[in-house]
Amino acid sequence: MRNTEINRNRRRTVNSRGMVMVEPLPNLEPYRHGSESTLKWECVFMLPAWLSVWWTHFGRRTETSLFVVKHGEEIYGIAPLVLNGETARLVSDSDLIDYSDFITAPSKNKAFFEILFSHLRQEGITRVDIPRVRSDSSAVSCLNTYSSALACHVSCSPVDMLYEMALPDTWEAYLGLLTGTERHEIRRKIRRLEGAGNVGLRVIENLKDVSHEMDTFIKLFRSNRPEKAEFMSSAVESFFRTLAREMAEAGLLKLFLLDLNGMPVAAVMCFDYDSTFYLYNNGYDRQFTHLSVGLLSKVFSVQEGIKRGRKKYNFLRGSEEYKGRLGGRPVRLLHCEVNLR
Repeated sequence: MRNTEINRNRRRTVNSRGMVMVEPLPNLEPYRHGSESTLKWECVFMLPAWLSVWWTHFGRRTETSLFVVKHGEEIYGIAPLVLNGETARLVSDSDLIDYSDFITAPSKNKAFFEILFSHLRQEGITRVDIPRVRSDSSAVSCLNTYSSALACHVSCSPVDMLYEMALPDTWEAYLGLLTGTERHEIRRKIRRLEGAGNVGLRVIENLKDVSHEMDTFIKLFRSNRPEKAEFMSSAVESFFRTLAREMAEAGLLKLFLLDLNGMPVAAVMCFDYDSTFYLYNNGYDRQFTHLSVGLLSKVFSVQEGIKRGRKKYNFLRGSEEYKGRLGGRPVRLLHCEVNLR
């Protein structure tokens, strides 16, 4: 994006603590790769490659803006917010964004919120709504620790959970982390699948292969269950296809296709970011339910993460039983409200 485009529609306010620039959400990309940036992008859903696709397809319905907090030339953080009356809501989507967070520089959280909240109060905002955020988020910790200093009241309550796990160095070490029953079941299911024919796992990550293979993913997703077919509307399909292309171009896509005798029977869409595999969505052919292809496609993606030296596997939001069985540990997602009065 050219600088003339980046600067368009910027609004700036300055107070004694620092500066807040309000910009259109598409301006996010330069802050990710700018040489002066010290921001820590902890949340995969706040990455420009992800968030820009969501905004293009669904975010235009509301006025979503970037609130860029600076002190001099140093960027303390960014808050993608939707303003509605006296409420500022951190960008979210109940169906497509598992959780969100603020984008901040390490050790600058308190100063970031001081400057941001001062600006929001000047704009008549009395409440900040954070629909879903990890309970171990540094932002949540900061808000709870410094609520008095920030002159605000913070209330958080559990709203959902995700499952994630640390990945060991080897496949056998991973199996050793599971219960004896689950370890036996995985091995048995793999043997049964291999006994049914030639099994192969393809990993699609290059941009040139994505469009064609997304046809397979969408087909398997829709054939999985009636409610998934209903979810995959034409608008959501367009979002998924664009998301796959943009994440592949950014080097963040891992689309796993499980083949049996040369035919794709299951697919898993993962994001590969910060040494973590994120399981975003999946689908499988119900004709092969008896071979557990849905579960095994996820197991094989875990195995691939170990082979590639990744440190974590995040099953993302939802409390489906298989996530715990495969080694995931729960992390609470919180709904937080910040009263600025």
